[in-house]
Amino acid sequence: MKKLIVIFLFLSLLAAKTKPVKVGADVLLESRFDLIKGKRIALVTNQSAILSNGKHLADVLHKRHDVKLVALFGPEHGIRSDASDGITVGDTVDLATGVPVYSLYGKINKPTPEMLNNIDVLLFDVQDVGARYYTYISTMFLCMEAAAENNIHFVVLDRPNPISGENIEGPIRLDSLKSFVWWVPIPIIHGMTIGELAILSNVSGWFKGKPKPKLTIVQLEQWKRSMWFDDTKLPWRKPSPNMISVLTAIVYPGTCLIEGTNVSEGRGTDKPFEYIGAPWIDGKQLAKELNEQNLSGVKFEPIEFTPHDIPSVAFNPKYKEELCRGIFVHVTDRKKLESVKTGLTVIWAINKLYPDSFSFKEKGFDRLMGTPVPREMISSGKNVDDIVSLWENEIDLFRKIRAKALLYLKH
Repeated sequence: MKKLIVIFLFLSLLAAKTKPVKVGADVLLESRFDLIKGKRIALVTNQSAILSNGKHLADVLHKRHDVKLVALFGPEHGIRSDASDGITVGDTVDLATGVPVYSLYGKINKPTPEMLNNIDVLLFDVQDVGARYYTYISTMFLCMEAAAENNIHFVVLDRPNPISGENIEGPIRLDSLKSFVWWVPIPIIHGMTIGELAILSNVSGWFKGKPKPKLTIVQLEQWKRSMWFDDTKLPWRKPSPNMISVLTAIVYPGTCLIEGTNVSEGRGTDKPFEYIGAPWIDGKQLAKELNEQNLSGVKFEPIEFTPHDIPSVAFNPKYKEELCRGIFVHVTDRKKLESVKTGLTVIWAINKLYPDSFSFKEKGFDRLMGTPVPREMISSGKNVDDIVSLWENEIDLFRKIRAKALLYLKH
């Protein structure tokens, strides 16, 4: 009998450990519905707001009679993610629900008082990827500002950070380089969920004299900071058109920096941000140079690719219809990978090997990086370790500030 009890307890513990993560949207409907019951609500969302039953949150809320979905707000790529990167999205009506959709990517990035008229609660449910320059973060902060200014309750339905909640890497964005793409002063890899970022904005003074919103985070269940997205047992649904897989998200914080150069970051292929190249690069030479740097958790393989237009994914990518030679960024150990350092090393190597062909798009690169110093150091021949050492103190300070907003255990 005792042996059976022990086996039962062991199996119960095992089952508890293997429970899938429950996202904030599911928790809202199951146990926190009081937050919106009988209210007029607006939802900031896109195609990532899928519930455990496979249905979109907007569709479910629209069909309920105990809450009124008044408006939808779409970030970059739109509500159903049918717009390519950087393409302006206009206001429309959601075909699935008939609810008005206001675009927050284009001429207007922040909800106006007219858009928020007759709204009691503004919900936010969008999957982030853990990098500062993913524009969904900026959309959330501007929506928080609008909610505070219009005395509207702001509720974040939390989702996992797909590249775990432990890694932090990269410099803090300088105030002089603030823009919609990099709205808040955080490192490139912040190691937080979007709900924790919302809390951090309320406690860190980012609103600077502006009113703070009434804020509620509907937390994840079963999520731990050490989890990567594929540990959650949740299905991967592309948060944006080029965020193909978890692997894409892992390399993205570093290889997205390639956007600020005249080298292709792989848009227009089936491996965006994993394929890096240009017509004037020798892939074997570049792979050899990079592998000799002995970077942790990554190897580089020579590759050839030709970028194409891909409807609703990539429009007019760099070197469209031209054969590019370069490297495939092959992650061998994601726990050891330093994504930002890796991206900078790729740029450093290309600049070293092809100085007459390579060039920075200075303003774009500096805005992505959050500071002009790495570009200036690479251009003057400095090594990447010297660049990385510059942000170590910044990260230590950020860890202390960040600790005030953390909601989830490490393991």
